[in-house]
Amino acid sequence: MHKDEIADLLEEKYHTLINWLEGQDHEKWTQGPNGEWTTGQQALYLLQSIIPLNNALSMPKFLLRYRFGKTNRKARDYDTIVRLYLEHLKDAEGNTFKGSRKMKTSTLEDKTYILTRLQVESKKLQYKARKITDENLDTLLLPHPFMGKISIREILMCNAYHVEYRTKTLTENY
Repeated sequence: MHKDEIADLLEEKYHTLINWLEGQDHEKWTQGPNGEWTTGQQALYLLQSIIPLNNALSMPKFLLRYRFGKTNRKARDYDTIVRLYLEHLKDAEGNTFKGSRKMKTSTLEDKTYILTRLQVESKKLQYKARKITDENLDTLLLPHPFMGKISIREILMCNAYHVEYRTKTLTENY
């Protein structure tokens, strides 16, 4: 998938998510299915997952190469990334990423801030996806919490699917 297509995909997925969150009743922001995260916690989780990715993509590329290495294979396509993501998600069922285990409860007062930050961070990610070279997209690695080290191109596609997956969860269950 070309980097402009990835950036467009990210824009589409975040736009769908944010529109759904903005259109949801305010009372539902602090509610969720029994024993599950609230809508606000889901939104905060997505914000917490995009910020480290943006921070990593702001680092000098030689530091990423030094810290995480270079790939030794061809980049996988979007469908393969989605399939692998779902396989790893199934394997990790019941396990929550360390940083999200004790998710802060998001209040209604936090809603505007979280949604605004999600919009800003998603625009940053789209910009970075368009500006990074194809060589760096395909050769530099970044760590994914349960997929291991994957190329930047793959982690961007994975992020787009992650947002789609969470949006689907929200629309079906909240």
